[in-house]
Amino acid sequence: MPKQTTRLPVQKIYKLFIGGKFARGESGRIIAARDGEDKVLANYSRASRKDFRDAVRAGRNAVASWTKCSAYLRGQILYRAAEMLETRRRELESEVSRVDSSPARARREVAAAIDRLVYYAGWTDKFSQVLGSVNPVATSHFNFTIPEPTGGGCGADAG
Repeated sequence: MPKQTTRLPVQKIYKLFIGGKFARGESGRIIAARDGEDKVLANYSRASRKDFRDAVRAGRNAVASWTKCSAYLRGQILYRAAEMLETRRRELESEVSRVDSSPARARREVAAAIDRLVYYAGWTDKFSQVLGSVNPVATSHFNFTIPEPTGGGCGADAG
């Protein structure tokens, strides 16, 4: 039986998420993510200017479909994201504590992220009642102020 040698760890390469797809950067370059003790945690794709422009375009294209979603659906999307974080809580806590944090602080960070998603999911269908209004005008017309959503994407056509 051959003598076992020490192996170099194979680090994960995180890709860019642009337009609903994970892709390597256009330049093909990667950068190492390091912890506080300068140990390599993982590698990530380095975005070029073209990658950045593509990401901005994808975001702008997604606004139209996001605004077409009902407030209820936007809330469901955010709540689903919170559920997904909750199911992977231990893994996330482990990753956060690897970077430069104590396990207790990592638990608080992950709990805060989940709580924020649930909080904002609950607000999606309440904004128009709280921030919208009927504005008084000196004519026989109605004047309403209605907030409009921006950001993310909804459905398969989300850029």
